[in-house]
Amino acid sequence: MAFRKDFLWGGATAANQCEGGYNEGGRGLANVDLAPTGPDRFPLITGVKKMFNFDEENFYPAQEAIDMYHRYKEDIALFGEMGFKTYRLSIAWSRIFPMGDETEPNEEGLKFYEDLFKECHKYGIEPLVTITHFDCPMHLVEEYGAWRSRKLVGFYENLCRVIFNRYKGLVKYWLTFNEINMILHLPFMGAGLLIEDKETALKDKYQAIHHELVASALATKIAHEIDPDNKVGCMLAAGNTYPYTCNPDDVWKSIQIDREGYFFIDVQARGYYPRYALKQMEREGTMPIMEDGDQELLKDNTVDFISFSYYSSRCTSADPDMNKQTEGNVFATLKNPYLKASEWGWQIDPLGLRITLNSIYDRYQKPLFIVENGLGAKDELIDNTVEDDYRIDYLRQHIQAMSDAIEIDGVELWGYTTWGCIDLVSASTGEMSKRYGFIYVDRDDQGNGTNKRYKKKSFDWYKKVIASNGEDLD
Repeated sequence: MAFRKDFLWGGATAANQCEGGYNEGGRGLANVDLAPTGPDRFPLITGVKKMFNFDEENFYPAQEAIDMYHRYKEDIALFGEMGFKTYRLSIAWSRIFPMGDETEPNEEGLKFYEDLFKECHKYGIEPLVTITHFDCPMHLVEEYGAWRSRKLVGFYENLCRVIFNRYKGLVKYWLTFNEINMILHLPFMGAGLLIEDKETALKDKYQAIHHELVASALATKIAHEIDPDNKVGCMLAAGNTYPYTCNPDDVWKSIQIDREGYFFIDVQARGYYPRYALKQMEREGTMPIMEDGDQELLKDNTVDFISFSYYSSRCTSADPDMNKQTEGNVFATLKNPYLKASEWGWQIDPLGLRITLNSIYDRYQKPLFIVENGLGAKDELIDNTVEDDYRIDYLRQHIQAMSDAIEIDGVELWGYTTWGCIDLVSASTGEMSKRYGFIYVDRDDQGNGTNKRYKKKSFDWYKKVIASNGEDLD
């Protein structure tokens, strides 16, 4: 049997994409609330366009999302019915500290998550909690410039101390930051960064990155002090970059692109800035300001495991004219002629998951956890279900690739949580029509619908996969 007996099968969501209730329970406004659907979304999440409040012209899907704030018991019961061993979710920072810089937390917010975690345990589900899944209270954005400011390290520390103490015994698996490398690509969504000066944009990003890396190490330290049973992981938006040809220039370009992401995990898993990154920062003039004690903190508080999202591999060329066609995507990639693509143009590459697992495990030799993987597709609800054989086929191939990585290659893998186990708002586009779930939610891109939940065909298929511990994929 490839998968360990205690393998953590489950699904994943993010607070800002499923909870809703953006102004209920004492919650404050967050950067992720302000991302509308339509043409303003990409300029906002990339930090190019300043939109610090709602307007009348746009629709903001995160305000209500799929209303899990009120319906979490129903949803967790469905996860329990599928046999989930774990459920990855995130805490909305502004639900605990509405402004972000208060000294005392919001009890109503703390109680909400406590009840949610207890509901998980009722069904034997272990919560896997992302402390910050892109959330940053808007007060911290406006008052301090978000993660550009060193002060956010202290505010994040307050958040961590509160939640680690409050949820001791209820949560033992933690992730510090979701897709931490997304700061480079979507700075406002990833870290609340508004790009006010293009000349200093990259330097500002690396300063914010340093603050998050220090905060991550601090969180790991505090988690272990409060409860030695806590397991803390980092999280990378992963997927190997292939050279478009065997031209050595293309190979070198692919290595450079992969290093952009590995840099973050090098620091969190190894405990120090890699030399290639230091050299690059020196050349570019982007070296962050570091305080005394930062390097020791990073060195002494590396993560227990490495988690990542995987949706597709990427492909690049050293030819700038060829690479131009990829501009405008979150992750620029050339079309790989050997792969099929999803309806949103994401290239489907199950073997790429095995390659990614091996690349990360070879590099760090720490336990791995796949915390996002799935197929975004336009589902059609007919007779209260969705015949999503295309999703089953996608997941089957990726689970087989995981099995091969464990059994044949010897990779240590702790668990697997599919992305959007229930349909939710897409982070990149804000659409509901880009569906990932085993559970269909009656809601459209404009926020119309009943929010009623329906089981898709994949619901029973995944239930069977979990019950067989990954042996039965038919």
